[in-house]
Amino acid sequence: MALENCLRVSTPRPHCLPPLFSTSREKLVFSAQKVGFKKSVLNSTLSLPSGVAYRKSRFICNAREAVNEAQVVADSSWDELVLASKIPVLVDFWAPWCGPCRIIAPIIDELAKDYAGKIACYKLNTDESPNTATKYGIRSIPTVLFFKNGEKLESVIGAVDKSTLISKVDKYIA
Repeated sequence: MALENCLRVSTPRPHCLPPLFSTSREKLVFSAQKVGFKKSVLNSTLSLPSGVAYRKSRFICNAREAVNEAQVVADSSWDELVLASKIPVLVDFWAPWCGPCRIIAPIIDELAKDYAGKIACYKLNTDESPNTATKYGIRSIPTVLFFKNGEKLESVIGAVDKSTLISKVDKYIA
């Protein structure tokens, strides 16, 4: 996962040393959470001879876990990830043996990346989570369901092209 939006607030540079002279080691420490990274601060301390003034380096990272693909959802995490989501949700119901599911999978991953933060994209393996698939009447796969505020809004059945899914996503994020 990539990090985005790091902002350097100040630079570590002793007032009496040239800019190319580095006397510090810097280390980023991120606190990982279930959903992403928390705001983190970098502080590096310079080891200098006594009497030499120095500043601390400070990075403020408004970093978030960049989404590179749709995340996995299962029966056990359905309520928390899909129904309780504050943003619209796209769920791809699929199975590993399904040829059309393998065709649409990269498209779902692209949408997850392109619409990160605007819509949550999940994949539910119908072989591993049959209860949720049955609850929503999934009879053929791939099926893509759209949810907003815990309510099912629309379904798209079959391996459709990216533009079809984009038009549906755009409808729910506006």
